[in-house]
Order: sequence, then structure tokens, then C-alpha cells
Amino acid sequence: MKGKSIKENAQVLAMKTALSYINGKDPDEAIEKVLSWVDKFDEKDGTVAVQRKYIHQYLGDKNGNWYRFVKSFWDDIDPDVRMRTFENFIINATIFGGRRKKEAMEKYGCNIPWTILIDPTSACNLHCTGCWAAEYGNKLNLDYDTLDSIIRQANELGVRMFLFSGGEPLVRKKDILQLCASHPDSQFMAFTNGTLIDDEFADAMLEVKNFIPAISVEGFEEATDFRRGEGTFKSIEKAIGILRSHKLPFGVSCCYTHQNVNVIGSEEYFDWMIDNGAKFAWFFTYVPVGKGAPTNLMATAEDRAFMYRKIREYRNTKPIFTMDFWNDGEYVKGCIAGGRYYFHINANGDAEPCAFIHYSDTNIKTHTLIEALQGPLFQQYAAHQPFSPNYLRPCPLLDNYGALSSMVHEAKAESTDLAAKEDVDELCGKCRTAAENWKKTADGIWSSTHPGEPV
Repeated sequence: MKGKSIKENAQVLAMKTALSYINGKDPDEAIEKVLSWVDKFDEKDGTVAVQRKYIHQYLGDKNGNWYRFVKSFWDDIDPDVRMRTFENFIINATIFGGRRKKEAMEKYGCNIPWTILIDPTSACNLHCTGCWAAEYGNKLNLDYDTLDSIIRQANELGVRMFLFSGGEPLVRKKDILQLCASHPDSQFMAFTNGTLIDDEFADAMLEVKNFIPAISVEGFEEATDFRRGEGTFKSIEKAIGILRSHKLPFGVSCCYTHQNVNVIGSEEYFDWMIDNGAKFAWFFTYVPVGKGAPTNLMATAEDRAFMYRKIREYRNTKPIFTMDFWNDGEYVKGCIAGGRYYFHINANGDAEPCAFIHYSDTNIKTHTLIEALQGPLFQQYAAHQPFSPNYLRPCPLLDNYGALSSMVHEAKAESTDLAAKEDVDELCGKCRTAAENWKKTADGIWSSTHPGEPV
């Protein structure tokens, strides 16, 4: 699978020609032509048939919410950045990446993810309540050559999407920018607290064109500063102003807890994100990972059901792309972790099934990506997914008591926690009540929205 075939190169050139319409002045014409070209190149093997179905469904109404959202890229985003972003998402990550991923799965007999989440460093300039990274300090870093090797190995498997987390990934902003420049046909994103974004970094983002930040916000000033420290919200507003002035795309990452869920799910907050130029929002719920992590921040079943309803409501009315890490399990038929759609490499090089599951049997410093994906823990994930026929209960930790501990024990995986090793049975025990309560609520929602299907 190494390199592109002559046929692939010809198809890439044709697709790039089609995408050149993106830099035209008429977005309506551009959207129509790009959709036509995607249909044409996928008509034989149907690699992205499901994605095309939804794209046509949502972009079919020119007066609709989603059409307005896509058109905003012509008003708000630098044309060269827009071109590179569409090219990497549509051509490299989705069409050709999807084909290569399918080939790799057949060849190696294991999951091949769509994206990989990597921690370049455990260092962070903040000390957020309930965050495991706050306990680690500047102890671990993946050197540049290791990061570059991960990306090159992943590219051979069809993976062209990479996410950075930490720690605070922009502590390593120089190396991240170098990776972006060295791999222009891959797309990079980082979950960042935003406090290290300045004009110099924004200028560099314009130069590489393939990096998008997702800024962590906990709501408005009071809620954000409560978890992240006084003055953080004002620093975030400053970073957003810089990104907008440079016409750069960015999104927001939101962790909802029992304390801030009513703010995160409010129309006022969604309007704030949109008015400030965010193009997407990731939604996570708090997980008490790590010994001593507070459990009183965990969302209740009622909190989670509230977010389920509000996000779906706003998708029909608000021009922002949203992803709900747990509640969107119905769209991907369960859990996305363990290499099915993504997995996590921490700053020590441990290959973990999920950013919230700190157990591993393989380290990327001594094993290849394929060896990690073929390892016992990831194979356990592949064998047991989905963990419930009710896709609103996708998670083996928060939603299905005992599923995670069973896999970790069977794979003989070990805790990767740097501060204090956490027994998997203890972790699952902290989440047992939440899992049992959510089962009752989620089964009720699933039965009403998917009548006749098992729960």
C-alpha cells in the first residue's frame, strides 16, 4: 500500500481540480460541483456512501441550517486554508484514506482508526480541577522523531487525521507546526486551553494551513474559571479574537459536568459559540479518571439526557457542527475507541484504547502501530464492540458496568496512570451507579426512538 498508484494520483489531481471551485467567489456553485465530483469518484466502490447520503440530505436545502453553515466558510475563512482543509478532509482522509483503511483492515485483521489522538507532552500551564494531566507535570514528552514516525506509519494505513491533547499540546507548538509543514496532506487538530495562542502562532497557522485548534471552554467566565483558573476565560476570548482576525477556523471543546450542564446546554451558550466564530463543538462528559478524582462532578442520567435533547434540537437550528462523544453512539453504532475509529497514545508512548481509559499492553516506542492495533487489549475491544445493542450506551466504562474491567483483565493490560496506578475494578466501581442510572434512562429513550429494537 506504500505510496499512491498512478490511478490514485490521477484521481487526486481530478479531485483537486474540482475542489479548486472552492476558491471561487460563488459558494453555491462550489458546493454543487464538489458534491458532484465526490459522487462521481465514489460511485464504484461506495467507500463513503453513508457520508454522501447525509451530506446530500443536509445540504439539499439551500435555505437550511447546514447549508448556511457550509457557506460561512467563504465569509469567515482564509481561502487557502479553506482549500487545504477541504482537500485533506474530503480527498485524503475520507475518500482515499477510507479505501486504504479498508485494505489495511483486510490485510492485518484488526481495526484501523479514522484518527489518532496523541499527547505530545504531559506538561500544562494550567491546573484544572478533575484533570489527570494536572497531576503529571512536565514529566513526559514524545520526541519529534517519534511523533513523525507515528504519522508516517498511520499514513500508510490510510489515516490522515490527527488530534493532539495533553497536557497542553501547544507547549510543543514549534514541533506541532513542523509536523504540519512536513505532512501537508494530513489534517491536524489540537484540544487546547487557548492561552498560548498569539499573533505569531496564528501567522504560522496561516502558513501551514492544516492545523485547527479546539479551545476548551466550560461555559461562560464563572464556570470556565472555576475549573481552569481565574483569568482563563478572558485569555480564551483574546485567543478567539486573534484567530478570527486571521480568518482561521477553530472550534470549542466542552466538558459538561453536574455543575455546568445547564449552561453548556443553553441556547445562550450555543449562540455565544456561533457569534464568536466557532465552526464546531466537541462535547464530553466528566469522567473521574485517576485516584482521588472527584466524583461529585459526574453528570447524572438527567444531565446526560438533557444534553442529548438539546444538542439534537440545536442541530436543526444552529449553524455549528456538533459532536457528542457519548450520546452520538447511535450514529456510529457504539463505541469509537480501541482503534475502531480512534485510539490514544499518551506522552509516555502507551497505546490506550481511549483518552479516558488509562490502561495499555503496548508502547509505541517499542512496537509499531499495527502491533498496537493487533495487541490483546485492542483485540478485546474489537471482539466485544458494540458493548450494548442500545447505541446510546456505547462506553464500556460509563455505560456498561464490568465491560472494561473484563477486557483489561483478559488482556493483562496495566494502568498507565503516572501519579498513582489505578485498579480498573476501582475505576469501574466509581462509575457503577452512573452506568446503572443511565441504563434506565437510555433504554427509555432508545425504546421510544427505535421501537422494536433490542436494548
